[in-house]
Amino acid sequence: MPDMGSPTIDQLMVLVAVADAGSFSGAARKLRRGQSVISYTIGNLEQVLGVVLFDRSGRLPVLTPAGRALVADARRAGLVIGELRARAAALRQGLEAEVALAVDVMFSVPRLVGVLREFARDFPTVSLRLRMEAVGGVAQLVLDGACCLGLSGWAGLLSEQLERRPIGQVMLVPVAAPLHPLAALAQVSRAAAREQVQLVLSDSSRLTGAQDFGVVALKTWRLGDLGAKHALLLAGLGWGNMPEHLVADDLAAGRLVRLRLAEEPGATYVFTLIHRTDQPLGPAAAWLAEKLEAAA
Repeated sequence: MPDMGSPTIDQLMVLVAVADAGSFSGAARKLRRGQSVISYTIGNLEQVLGVVLFDRSGRLPVLTPAGRALVADARRAGLVIGELRARAAALRQGLEAEVALAVDVMFSVPRLVGVLREFARDFPTVSLRLRMEAVGGVAQLVLDGACCLGLSGWAGLLSEQLERRPIGQVMLVPVAAPLHPLAALAQVSRAAAREQVQLVLSDSSRLTGAQDFGVVALKTWRLGDLGAKHALLLAGLGWGNMPEHLVADDLAAGRLVRLRLAEEPGATYVFTLIHRTDQPLGPAAAWLAEKLEAAA
């Protein structure tokens, strides 16, 4: 059969309307068109596709097997077109097509999820790219322009290219498994801590990849994933600092023990919202920044 062209959006919309209404007359009422127009449109669509979509032998048209298969495709196409129109309308209003967000791994995941759930509800046309990074990784992504907004836990000597606003903090506490040698000590001296493997969170960014933060021990295991560090602590393979909120249940259940370090009892980890000064935040990103500040 020769190529008859491609179906139009209107033809697909009429196909779905007839399938939903169960009749040409019902679709005509729904679309506020004449029944003859609906019948003509379906006939043209059948010619374009080269298949019969409805069995018209009875009182009411019935979808053929081919019709049932293609009406599902028509529904999906209608959803895509609807999303395209909504996104175009949002762009006309100045709304971003996408927001790229980088978040420090120390930030509370449940609080982040709560903010992103609201984001999905209030900005359905805006795509989100989320990166979870450690130490200086968040700042590096924002400086490089890969992310427009960052929630960083590393303040460091940040570039003047970044606008920054402290928004909250979390306590880091030294912990180990109950059977770890340091767990049995009423107070852990710096000398004792130095002799045991310390699990250290690190990253590969140019800003902090070669730096040490809070490192006491002579021997370290360096990890780029906070979940992996947590698992190794539970397994007794070292000691290390963890966000208090993340290990609260483990401490209460006895799966981990808080170490009483004489000189390094813990630390305050401050979160900072950052973005490039030469790239002002759009409406959706500014909304995210406000909600993250409230969540922190």
